[in-house]
Amino acid sequence: MSSSLPQTSRQLKSRVNASGTLDLILVEADIPAPGPGDVVVRMEAAPINPSDLGVMFGLADVSRAETGDGPSLSMPVPDFILPRLKARFDKAVAIGNEGAGTVIAAGESDAAQALIGKTVAVFGGAMYQQYRTVNMMSCLPMHAGTTSEQAASGFVNPMTALCMVETMKMEGHSALVHTAAASNLGQMLNRICQADGVDLVNIVRKEAQEVLLRDAGAKLVCNSSDGDFKPKLVNALVETGATLAFDAIGGGTLASDILDCMELALNKTATEYSIYGSETHKQVYIYGGLDMGPTTLNRAYGMSWSVGGWLLPRFLTKLGMEGMVRLRTRVANEITTTFASHYKQTLSMEDVLNADLAREYNAKRTGEKYLINPNA
Repeated sequence: MSSSLPQTSRQLKSRVNASGTLDLILVEADIPAPGPGDVVVRMEAAPINPSDLGVMFGLADVSRAETGDGPSLSMPVPDFILPRLKARFDKAVAIGNEGAGTVIAAGESDAAQALIGKTVAVFGGAMYQQYRTVNMMSCLPMHAGTTSEQAASGFVNPMTALCMVETMKMEGHSALVHTAAASNLGQMLNRICQADGVDLVNIVRKEAQEVLLRDAGAKLVCNSSDGDFKPKLVNALVETGATLAFDAIGGGTLASDILDCMELALNKTATEYSIYGSETHKQVYIYGGLDMGPTTLNRAYGMSWSVGGWLLPRFLTKLGMEGMVRLRTRVANEITTTFASHYKQTLSMEDVLNADLAREYNAKRTGEKYLINPNA
């Protein structure tokens, strides 16, 4: 690495203390020299995703966060949560799953050298820092003219939305149901399904979210706050034949309600009765935790059903390298259209340590995604 490049990088880390507090801290870290197939990226934009917040705050009480010296941000961890975090005690954990920036140095391989000066989306953790050394395979080169802000959410949401459709195909389903459907990810999935001719049932909880999706061309939107939510959902499921759902909520009865409505929809077209319900398998994958309460299942939907967890990295191992390259190429080609993200505010790393702002970006409100510029 050139001696003219910085030798250290400011970096945000999260530390759980055995005493019962969690600290977000800003530290100086050495910049590893790139190996033959590595690049050094000047990080210019990194989104705050729900998965990032899970590592940043580890179920600590953000409502009681206080900004400290250093700078730092400190908050208490509830007593009943603390034992679950024992493996993290007194360890400063790097945060930030993805981001984007400019390649400023590279290892000696021709492929790595070819990325110098290019804007790349990056995935691989520890992205909330000024400079990140990564293997070039963790980078997705953008087309000329694409900004780091446009590329910042180039992995987690786009690949998640695309892999939901891939899961549908792989498991033999024909349509999808998605909750929290007005989120950035949900809007991407809506655009993908429209482009690919996949029927999608969108579930939201506010009228404004319903309007947003309908204005974006969504044909089927069900509002879980409506008194006639379940009959409307049944009708949408009859129309689409959807037997696969991805649930970002997690807690409460929504997953159970979806399974119930799937069974009711299947019963509408059934020709024979069985005490065990429809033989068609109904699947709900929980991939988020917007509601961290218990998942309640009211088993009124026969015996052919499953509720399970779904995680992008694990699915990618099933998809294989050829599939990953295919999806990554599509993301790069459509990063300003199908996979466009919108942000409420861009924060510096010092801003992230502001207690009032922390309560805002931790709220996970639909349409209020935040971005960090580590070099601001």
